[in-house]
Amino acid sequence: MKKNIVLFVLFVLPIVAYLFFASGVNSYTKLPVLTSKTADFGNWESLSGMKVSLDSKVTILGFGGTELLKNRGNLYNLNQKVYQRYHGFKDLQFVYLCPIGTEKDAERIVKALGTFTEVNQWQFVFTTPEAIAAYHKQLHLVDKLDANLGTSMIYILDKERNLRGRKDRNDYKEGYDTFHPSELSNEMLDDFKVILYEYRAALKKNNNASRKI
Repeated sequence: MKKNIVLFVLFVLPIVAYLFFASGVNSYTKLPVLTSKTADFGNWESLSGMKVSLDSKVTILGFGGTELLKNRGNLYNLNQKVYQRYHGFKDLQFVYLCPIGTEKDAERIVKALGTFTEVNQWQFVFTTPEAIAAYHKQLHLVDKLDANLGTSMIYILDKERNLRGRKDRNDYKEGYDTFHPSELSNEMLDDFKVILYEYRAALKKNNNASRKI
């Protein structure tokens, strides 16, 4: 009996542990909604010149602030850890909301990213400080903007403009810190995979239903 227990501990348990950690997806089957039906952007100018909307897009949302260029390392972390891996997903966009007057800084960042990344799904949207503060407030976040109207945190909004995250008291997470690449590689990617799984499962279900008609 002791021999069987020892063999189990030495060989079976490590395999089970590996499969658990290698899955790379948290225990949620659906990522909870933290704030429902957040506001869409107004007719705010974008760097691309196109109207940017949150409708029908999975959006990774950030607040650039007036020191966007100074904090460009955070955007590079996001680009390396998440954007480059998933920008082929056509219903995905990375949007930074920035104060009017930071357009040139945003251009420099996009140009730098463009030297090693296809940047079509990066969007920078510009509005007044008052509008940025009001927009951030209606998200009902615990995290606050700094004095420059920026933050290193980014947030996941689904196609219905719902803020998604983790509700568990011991594992509450409404955003992900771009200053820490490990947080992007672990917690954020885990949660983002859940969102993608939701839409892929829904698409598969709709396709199966269409075949039956």
